[in-house]
Amino acid sequence: MVTETGAKKIIFDNELTPVQAYNLAKVTGLTVIDRFQLILEIFSIRASTYEAELQIQLASLRYELSRAKERVKLAKMEEQPGFMGLGKYEVDVYFETVKRQISSIKGKLKNKQEERQLHRVRRTKLGFSSISLAGYTNAGKSSLFNLLTEETVPVDNALFTTLSTTTRAVQFSKRKVLLTDTVGFIDRLPLKLVNAFHSTLEETIFSDVIILVVDLSESEEIIELKLSCSLDTIQQIGATGIPVVTALNKIDLIEKDELNRKIEYVKERAPNPVPVSALHKTNITALKQELIRYLEGFVEASFSLKINDESMSLVSQLFDHAHVQNIEYEGDMVKVVFRAIPWFADRVKGRVEKLGGMLRSEAKSEGETSKVAKSCCSEMGT
Repeated sequence: MVTETGAKKIIFDNELTPVQAYNLAKVTGLTVIDRFQLILEIFSIRASTYEAELQIQLASLRYELSRAKERVKLAKMEEQPGFMGLGKYEVDVYFETVKRQISSIKGKLKNKQEERQLHRVRRTKLGFSSISLAGYTNAGKSSLFNLLTEETVPVDNALFTTLSTTTRAVQFSKRKVLLTDTVGFIDRLPLKLVNAFHSTLEETIFSDVIILVVDLSESEEIIELKLSCSLDTIQQIGATGIPVVTALNKIDLIEKDELNRKIEYVKERAPNPVPVSALHKTNITALKQELIRYLEGFVEASFSLKINDESMSLVSQLFDHAHVQNIEYEGDMVKVVFRAIPWFADRVKGRVEKLGGMLRSEAKSEGETSKVAKSCCSEMGT
């Protein structure tokens, strides 16, 4: 086949052992890689941040380490003393070197993870809810992210355009929420890659709502396969229990009859489906309304304070982090009515009481409250 096709590289869809790859390369004279190595190569091309590069290095080294043991065994048995260019005693040194490199990269990623956690705590203290975009690679997540945020993160008709997270504040129903674009899922994603990209995927775990983006222009069989893979991955990374709204994207590529048939087909399979077109901005208002139903409940509160520098500073912060419904100035007093998520309202209450005022509040609801998000915030001490 290599001779007939003039192939430059051989790729196997399954996993190859080092001996299989070695023997196949010896017979064909070409580089032979498996599915895992192919995904790593694509990731390497797409990596655009320091953290993404670290994650790829970690996955690659873990892959090498699992094979280094077999190389050590082969070398010591003298079956393949020069296997992959490693001498009998050099293999042991190589094995220990790889382990040290893994330990070093894990330390660097831990620092990045702690930095991200500090950002999350800060956002929570400021009273922001969060939404994550998730879905199969090349489903249109970044296009939808750009539309909702008016940003320009890279978009391409190719696999894994996004390998690191991007978070921006957006306005939903007169309130600010944080929207995060994450790495795309893929069928049979090797466990080593799931582990390596955990710090990126964990942004999904701490969301209040997940937008699951599905490419509806593909065949029903492919849609079901990718939808199932995405839901399984969400479960695998520990995000089960977070409300999911499914954005059925690319409806502009489908005729009306076919669109209706596909919507009926996925209705029982996709949680809370909303047909949209990120390219043509179709049905985006309906998507936002569906998301708002699942955002955190909020409280409506009011207080009166004497006008001074501290009270006006508090009022200024409310305009940034809550929905101020009404503000009145009477003599030397200011009266404010606002809406906010519960823990932010509690922080405002503390500030108001320190300034000699009293905050009155009434619980409201915009839909279900994410139990997972609440427990996560509790664990972070917020």
